Amino acid sequence: MIIGFDADDTLWHNEDGFQASQREFEALLAEWGDADTIEDRLFEIEMRNMPRYGYGVKAHTLSMIETAIAVSDGQANAALIAGIIDMGHALLDRPVELLDGVVEVLDELANLTLMLITKGDLYHQLARIDASGLKERFWQTEVVAHKDVATYRRVLGLHGVEPERFVMVGNSLPSDVLPVMALGGRAVHVPYHVTWSHEQHTGDHDAPVIESLSDLPALLTDWSIR
Repeated sequence: MIIGFDADDTLWHNEDGFQASQREFEALLAEWGDADTIEDRLFEIEMRNMPRYGYGVKAHTLSMIETAIAVSDGQANAALIAGIIDMGHALLDRPVELLDGVVEVLDELANLTLMLITKGDLYHQLARIDASGLKERFWQTEVVAHKDVATYRRVLGLHGVEPERFVMVGNSLPSDVLPVMALGGRAVHVPYHVTWSHEQHTGDHDAPVIESLSDLPALLTDWSIR
């Protein structure tokens, strides 16, 4: 049995940094709209740009710049744009902060075959994987543009893993849980305390939900994986 792990908000903190940056961005543009208006416009522009930019800090920063120009009717000056770029740099330079218990859980599962499958900007994600100190605990690491059925089928096929022998663990239902289950694998949902709107899902699902990654080894034992 192969156990796959998501990275952002499953192994280390991520979305809380984006949320804090977005609050700063909304304050920066307060003269042109309230927080809800800015947030909605940014999300609209991010969704429109996703086929061009994909996911990650760089895509987010470009969309913030476009949003600033749009909501200000072109009045956003160079100093304001420079401030947005600085916000992007701060996110890129943010140290990797592991979630509580991650190292202990991975050590406990060291006798299993572990994979890391994360999406986002290739350069930034590879840098964070290296900085996390976790890379050597994984048999394979994959940075992908999207997490959908086709992507998981490709990645698992590349490494000779049958979906029936694969379990994916992550915080996002649309990215980490539902595609794997649709492919015939199993998945475990580990919610993070805040979720980006694009990663939210309100429908039903059959995946087990655990409050903390620390609950994973006991669940895997119940599944007779060991």
